[in-house]
Amino acid sequence: MSATDIIEKGTTMHVFVTGASGWIGSATVDDLLAAGHRVTGLVRSDAAAESVRAKGAEVLRGDLDDLDALRRGADAADGVVHLANKHDWAHPEETNAAERAAVETLGSALVGSDRPFVVASGVAGLTVDRPATEDDPNPFVGPQAMRGGSENRALDFVDQGVRTVIARFAPTVHGHGDHGFVALIAAAARRHGAAAMIGEGTNGWAAVHRTDAARLVRLGLEHAPAGTRMHVTAEDAVRTRDIAQAIGDALGVPATSVDPADAVDHFCFIGRFFGMPMAATSTATRELLDWQPTGPTLLEDIADGAYTAPRG
Repeated sequence: MSATDIIEKGTTMHVFVTGASGWIGSATVDDLLAAGHRVTGLVRSDAAAESVRAKGAEVLRGDLDDLDALRRGADAADGVVHLANKHDWAHPEETNAAERAAVETLGSALVGSDRPFVVASGVAGLTVDRPATEDDPNPFVGPQAMRGGSENRALDFVDQGVRTVIARFAPTVHGHGDHGFVALIAAAARRHGAAAMIGEGTNGWAAVHRTDAARLVRLGLEHAPAGTRMHVTAEDAVRTRDIAQAIGDALGVPATSVDPADAVDHFCFIGRFFGMPMAATSTATRELLDWQPTGPTLLEDIADGAYTAPRG
């Protein structure tokens, strides 16, 4: 396989997936297995190992700090999907350092092989006054940058014979069972008895359903040329005031506004992000990979109780 080849339909690969038991990773493992690929998932715990094996995948024990395990997983695979991240919001410097080291280790293991390397990134911070596109470069460069500058570091490997593909995820990859950003916003609404937006809530968030995101990750692994930046976004910009209103309607509480200065006190750490514009289009991604999202919208998932149904 060369760096510009598109694998033929029916061709299968052995894929190493980090974050295999996570929210996006577990759906990606399902999609890869359904397409006939063999999967080895990196897992940290016995429970995660049991979950991944139950799907029909193989298991490699380790974490992002176990660089030897990452190297072994990549060495043995036909392609790598890197989805794991520490997401330690209290210690971002540790998260960033671990992410950069993991990308450097995985990428180095693939040098000269023309194997695919799908790396998770995000649309946050790409643009401010308009939805980001796939042509927008990532401004975060170097070890001290957000995510350790991992998107740009991964793209460095293209010139070294690695088919790097960047998967820029929407800030919300939604669905029943999600414990991410929208779940935290809904939790704040429960605590305060009101569903809040920050300011007027006119900033937009891109969104994508979990199953659509998993399918796009697989399509990128199989078909995207080296250096592709995919936007894993089904909706360009859901207004945060509409997110707050939908949560309020689902919980039966009023929607209200919080001053930006009080956002962190109200929402906890998610208050640093809910007021940010994080809109992004996926037109080029859809055209390149013939990807058409089919899952529910974010507001449909909220109305269906994905974030507000009573928890057992």
